[in-house]
Amino acid sequence: MKISIVIVNYNREKVILSCLKSLEKVRCKGHNLTTVVVDNASTDKSVELIEKYFPGVKIIKNKENLGFSQGNNLGIKYALENYSEYILLLNNDTLVEPGFLINLLESFQIARNIGIVAPKIYFAPGFEYHQNRYKVNQKGKVIWYAGGKLDWKNIAGVHEGLDEVDKGQFNQSKEVEYASGCCMLIKREVFEQIGFFDNRYFLYLEDIDFCIRAKKNKFKIFFQPKAIIWHKNLGTDKYTTRSRQAYYYTRNRLIFGFSHAPLRTKIALIRESLKFLFGGNFWQKKAVQDFYSGKFAKGSF
Repeated sequence: MKISIVIVNYNREKVILSCLKSLEKVRCKGHNLTTVVVDNASTDKSVELIEKYFPGVKIIKNKENLGFSQGNNLGIKYALENYSEYILLLNNDTLVEPGFLINLLESFQIARNIGIVAPKIYFAPGFEYHQNRYKVNQKGKVIWYAGGKLDWKNIAGVHEGLDEVDKGQFNQSKEVEYASGCCMLIKREVFEQIGFFDNRYFLYLEDIDFCIRAKKNKFKIFFQPKAIIWHKNLGTDKYTTRSRQAYYYTRNRLIFGFSHAPLRTKIALIRESLKFLFGGNFWQKKAVQDFYSGKFAKGSF
């Protein structure tokens, strides 16, 4: 069975090298595994160092920063064209447990029509939101994602177990509402039926949008706690300022809400957008203006 791992990278030479090094230890006997890095025109030494230390990795070199959505789409298309049966989307700021991929693959046997499987994700030690809250022996066992629920009222994804120390309370596999784009293993048939990430988003909420579309097409999304990775939280976002977050979250919540939310929520979003338009900060106003004028993808930022 052919499996492709797709990683989008932008100016993160240190974290991408650590990620690729951890992938070298992955146990996937009997399967053909390919790693594809989509580089969004990095200006650091990312590409040079990957070529030097990981010559077996396929690198797709973009001439500009195409964002998380379109960057992943390019890697996905490459994987599909090369007959991959499963595609793993993985953040560049992650470290993986050697057996995580086998556990993800086996999860597709749990129930019929499973299309996407997500692992249990811990904060990498030292990257917790509240670092002083935990004992030394608890670091590396603090949960970042143990399932995903949607807060439709606020148009937000909620990570189950967030900030909790893992004591076995999330050790059962289960169906969830969405998988985090930090790590999701996706069956080829999902892309063939629903297409790719929506390039309008650029970054933020494109993973939840993808999962909602998959569920509307009768695919199930599962959380598999036996598969474990660690996330260097905000590692990818070192260059993402609060202004950028304000812009993309404001605009993309509108895109997502008007695509999927019930009428009551859409009305609430219109009211909220008017408040941002007349009383928000500069980037919130710009986000609302861009949404109503149809300026998507990278937008005005």
